[in-house]
Amino acid sequence: MAMEKKVELSRIYLACVVLGVLLVGFVLGTRSNQIVAAVAPLFGARVETGVLDDTSLQDVYQTLKEHYNGKIDDDKLIEGAKHGMIAAVGDPYTVYFDKKEADEFNKELSGDIGGGIGAEVGVRNGQPTVIRTLPDNPAEKAGLHAGDTILGVNEESTDGWDADKTVRAIRGEVGTTVKITVLRDGQPKEFTITREEINNPSVSSDLKGDIGVITVSRFDNETVGLVRKAANDLKSRGMKKTIIDFRGNGGGYLDAAPGVAGMWLRDKLVVSVKATNGGEQKLMSNGDTILAGLKTAVIVNPGSASATEIVTAALKHYKVATIVGEKTFGKGTVQELVPLANGSLLKVTIKRWYTPSGGNVNKNGIKPDVEAGLTQADLDASKDPQMDAAVNAVNQP
Repeated sequence: MAMEKKVELSRIYLACVVLGVLLVGFVLGTRSNQIVAAVAPLFGARVETGVLDDTSLQDVYQTLKEHYNGKIDDDKLIEGAKHGMIAAVGDPYTVYFDKKEADEFNKELSGDIGGGIGAEVGVRNGQPTVIRTLPDNPAEKAGLHAGDTILGVNEESTDGWDADKTVRAIRGEVGTTVKITVLRDGQPKEFTITREEINNPSVSSDLKGDIGVITVSRFDNETVGLVRKAANDLKSRGMKKTIIDFRGNGGGYLDAAPGVAGMWLRDKLVVSVKATNGGEQKLMSNGDTILAGLKTAVIVNPGSASATEIVTAALKHYKVATIVGEKTFGKGTVQELVPLANGSLLKVTIKRWYTPSGGNVNKNGIKPDVEAGLTQADLDASKDPQMDAAVNAVNQP
């Protein structure tokens, strides 16, 4: 009899232990943030907590499932919720990318655009037109020329197409072919071009008399080295003045800005970066000042933003360049790329940056010293008043 009571008590004790473990597990799983916040100070740690009450979201989801007359893809709903949550922050530079979007974003940032022909396309006189061909790429090798009007892609008329639609039609898998019909000197010509991985460096250059023109399309890991290489090459060929074309350069890596500014500035403050917690980082110009002393003009437009504005503001502040063109975009914040699960990515604003004079360009932009516009009529007539104004600026005594 005594033995039976002991066994019964042991069973009750075991059941209580199991129930307790389950309860603790539940609490830890559902209230982990609160528990960590309470315990962390005991160990001298500080933890930022925030628990999103998703009850109303679950209510909407359950109501949708109950009433919707159709098939629901839960994975798409979750991705849509992620996009919507980040968009609701209200910051245009804080963005959620799913895996496919993240891959495309990283490729664009590095200049890896996949299969293509290596031609820059714009719209002239209402028609997609080849603006330039990239050296050592399929378009140049096949014989496409700047100024060729694109009439069709894969036998589909491009009438009414914009540049983006034309480019999307031309791009495709590496190794496949694309048929392009162009108009040149009043005569149609057809080219069948095999798409390749495109070599699209962030920097190109040209020498016009004694004026070296360096075009910087983005700030990536190779930009500083490419600008230095172009500058040294142009100087060896007789460059006495220089024009930096930043038009359409939406920025890129912040760390590249001090190196580019260092072509003119030696150990000067280029930008101050401040976090919301009060921390501040001062970035100084670095590298050989191989362009110091050369008459310089920088061309900008509303597409010039971020790291481009950092360099532009520094050169303007230290009066080593004349800024020509139109007011810049006005992006004075810094983003961090945070990898998430399953290859997704969060681009989130973490800091603001300030010019050497202490100003922030966000939503204000940088006003040029010499204002010069560029209209569609100018483009149709193959004119470039902004480049003309830059040439005039560097030729001033």
